[in-house]
Amino acid sequence: MNKETEIKLRVSRETLTALRDHPLLKKRNKSGWQRRELFNQYFDTPERDLAEAKVALRVRRDGEQFIQTLKTRGQSVAGLSERNEWDWPLAKAKLDIKKLSAECWPASLAELDKQQLAPIFSTDFVREKADIAWGRGKARVVIEAALDLGKVVAGEGEEEICELELELREGDPAALLELAAELAADLALMPCDISKAERGYRLFDAGSYNLSLPAPQLNAEMALDDAFAALAWHLLGSSQRLAEQYRFNGHWRLLGEWLEQLVGLRALLGSLGQAAPRASSHELRQLLDALLQDWRPRLQAGQLDDGARQNAPAQFAAELQGTRWGLFSLNTSRWLLARSWTVERNNRGNRQGAAPLGNWLPTLIAEEGAALQLRRYQQQPEDLAEQLPRIERLLVWLHLARTVLEVAEVDRLYGELNKLGELAHQAIDPEVLQARQAQVLKLGSLKAWRQLVK
Repeated sequence: MNKETEIKLRVSRETLTALRDHPLLKKRNKSGWQRRELFNQYFDTPERDLAEAKVALRVRRDGEQFIQTLKTRGQSVAGLSERNEWDWPLAKAKLDIKKLSAECWPASLAELDKQQLAPIFSTDFVREKADIAWGRGKARVVIEAALDLGKVVAGEGEEEICELELELREGDPAALLELAAELAADLALMPCDISKAERGYRLFDAGSYNLSLPAPQLNAEMALDDAFAALAWHLLGSSQRLAEQYRFNGHWRLLGEWLEQLVGLRALLGSLGQAAPRASSHELRQLLDALLQDWRPRLQAGQLDDGARQNAPAQFAAELQGTRWGLFSLNTSRWLLARSWTVERNNRGNRQGAAPLGNWLPTLIAEEGAALQLRRYQQQPEDLAEQLPRIERLLVWLHLARTVLEVAEVDRLYGELNKLGELAHQAIDPEVLQARQAQVLKLGSLKAWRQLVK
């Protein structure tokens, strides 16, 4: 068994061509570009049991060789993924189920009748690959860069493959993000952990495609630093998957959900006080604020105007053709992987970062809730929008970490606060003002609110 650590980056055909002769890769290319044609057939049951178990099974023809590969999904964080992989040479292009023994076959599929396995889709592409030497001080790092161009085919459906894949051969995984970020400084690279196999399943049956990532598992005893990292990785990874899916099908709802992840990430960055000094996140917040400044008005316009909604896919395509989204995604991943918010903070910040989440979170909600001044906005509902940053800080924690709060009806509290946030975004008219007043009163009367905001 091998462990595969890689990052996939969606690119345009023009960018793929530019990468082949990019000075950064050219200077460090130790092997020259090697061209291969790869034909791959993926297998699953009619009920797609392998997809459900996050398993990919394929037979590949590489020149005159045939290789059977089983991949099980390990950890995937914001485009940087680790997977377990088994390869077996075959005499011909025919699946050999005898090789799928208990040593590699997932326990969750132990009862599966492997005779049901059948071809379901194919991915055929040309790969140009090279070994890139990437020095990190005295540490030796070797990265395989692969330029893939081809297509995924499922029945009558077809989608282009055009991507840069960076796979770690030797050294620190952080080097993958470093190399990708340097390339993204002047080329449009879109981090995307949706594999070729996932794209095949998406074509085969769009309704079966699972877009969401599992929510982070938090508990009251874990340190704030660990909880923050888990939530930030989740929001970033979710935003990347939503960006890819909206690019693919243009469904308006997905664009709104993409923006929600970015709003949550911005609120999270602003919620930690001295545990994450502002200087440590300054560049990330600038990039994130620029994205929000452009896309929030477009989403708001699209709620009222069908024309604005119809223009959004082209605007999003233009966003992806620039460098901003890729740079933000990759630099945020590097920042999280290095835990950069912890590097230069003071002793008080260190104590706060080490505090148990179950102690820190009620304090945050109590302080932010008191500063929300609900009574004031019952009298001045027209000014409620000025409290949106505070409402969003409360919402991101109540959304993703409310299970650690020992308070009754905390789900209802999140729901009512979310309604208040939605009203704060709406244009002011007599009906909205009245609704804001009523929602402020309703939120303040909740038992969970009174318990947390003492």
